[in-house]
Amino acid sequence: MEQAVQIFGSILILIPFALAQWGRTSAHSKGYLTLNLCGSAVLAAQAGLTSQWGFLLLEGVWAIVSFFGLIAVLRGREPRGAH
Repeated sequence: MEQAVQIFGSILILIPFALAQWGRTSAHSKGYLTLNLCGSAVLAAQAGLTSQWGFLLLEGVWAIVSFFGLIAVLRGREPRGAH
């Protein structure tokens, strides 16, 4: 079950990443940021439950950055560093 959760979370991050690399979406779009937030939150929770502290740090920060980027977009502002 652990592996299924990790694969699910990873897919939520990898799909928008691939689409952005192929020019099909923007890394600053609501969809991209929402999927990144959900995927990284799933992986952070899994890492916390299994005491994988380095992975928790990576995914926790990823979730926080995605969250604030999504908030900026929802408020009609471009996330910092966006061009």
